[in-house]
Amino acid sequence: MKGMYVNLGRVSYASEEDVRLPCMVPVVQQFASGGIDPDRIERIVGDEFNKDSIRGKIRPGMRIAVGVGSRGIENIARIVKAVVAELRKLGAEPFIVPAMGSHGGGTAEGQVSVLAGYGITEPGVGAPIAASMDTVRLGNVLGEVEVHFDRFSYEQADGIIAVARIKPHTDFKASIESGIMKMLGIGFGKQKGAAYLHRFGMDRFGMLLPEVGKLIIERTPFLFGVAVVENAYHQTALLEAVPREMLPGREEELLTEAKRLMPRFLLDEIDVLVVDEIGKNISGSGMDPNVIGRSGANRSFGDGPSINKIVVRGLTPETKGSAVGIGIADFTTSQVVEQIDFATMYTNVLTAMDLSGGKLPIILSSDREAIAAAVYTAGKRDPGQVRIIRIRNTLAMQDILVSENMACEAEAHPMMRLDGSPREWRFDASGNIADRL
Repeated sequence: MKGMYVNLGRVSYASEEDVRLPCMVPVVQQFASGGIDPDRIERIVGDEFNKDSIRGKIRPGMRIAVGVGSRGIENIARIVKAVVAELRKLGAEPFIVPAMGSHGGGTAEGQVSVLAGYGITEPGVGAPIAASMDTVRLGNVLGEVEVHFDRFSYEQADGIIAVARIKPHTDFKASIESGIMKMLGIGFGKQKGAAYLHRFGMDRFGMLLPEVGKLIIERTPFLFGVAVVENAYHQTALLEAVPREMLPGREEELLTEAKRLMPRFLLDEIDVLVVDEIGKNISGSGMDPNVIGRSGANRSFGDGPSINKIVVRGLTPETKGSAVGIGIADFTTSQVVEQIDFATMYTNVLTAMDLSGGKLPIILSSDREAIAAAVYTAGKRDPGQVRIIRIRNTLAMQDILVSENMACEAEAHPMMRLDGSPREWRFDASGNIADRL
């Protein structure tokens, strides 16, 4: 079995041994499909707005705040544009509200910029953007917990809608996790509300978010949510307008479906995971803890596999320097650190009260050194036994690379197939990976 030997260069190890990087084999993981043809999005949104429970809530002349978050939802601009168009057909006057808590550096300008990065601009979707960080206090839940909400939406809108993806949360498990109810409390809560709620700790979110959401539904002109569920291929799998009276029950059902469709590793026992890119558009934690099996606070999280060492070698352009989640990794490179906007990242982690996501792992000079160090510290006496997987990011889990010692296992798996011959690692003159997944 061929392979590549990497000299550890400036970094000294106790054994002073070179580390062998095995050849990698392209593999396709196959998941449940059923994605919506993007050309059908407008029709589906139109059908949802034609439901009596939705159409009856919109009256001509109503000013409607449409909350949109910061996550990298597939087809998000097209979905929002379709929502705006349907509202206008019913005679309403929609405007877009960034509903993303502290993201975008915790500033109105930053949040407008985040939306623009997804194509959500006034020319792009046909509605103006109303961005402000001001909030009003709506009251308390659970005795002591204050509920804050976007002032502009509360005071200027006759109706409020939330366009939200329903998905497993990256830090806690409950019947309600990420979705419409969370957007109401955290997203529309802006930096002040998001920071305040996070002070109570993630372990209380399973109880807190539904109660906060219920109060907001009761005390604001919230009308309905447009729920988006994606499949393992990061495709839109489901679009549904959920009226206020069906929350939170319907969201619980949609979360179950989202968990069924989410991407995952089909092989266990991963010694080294190489992640090409992380970012806020991939996951609130940069890389999804539900996929990698660890979060900032927990080495073991959800149903993901046990991974010994994780290497992060890049940030997505869409994350605009926010490397939240980098602290989940064990190794990264100086090239990644140079891209980090620390002010934006620290604003996010301080708001979330989870400092682990902003801590830096061991920083080495190149991909080659970082991967070699991960292999060296993976806990196997024979480096040739180290099981390595490389992925682009935790949303792109179909096409992956596995080390040659995992190929037979992958080939025998009913939902995996080999997709090419073993290949050597390719590094450029600086020691960074020269090919893309």
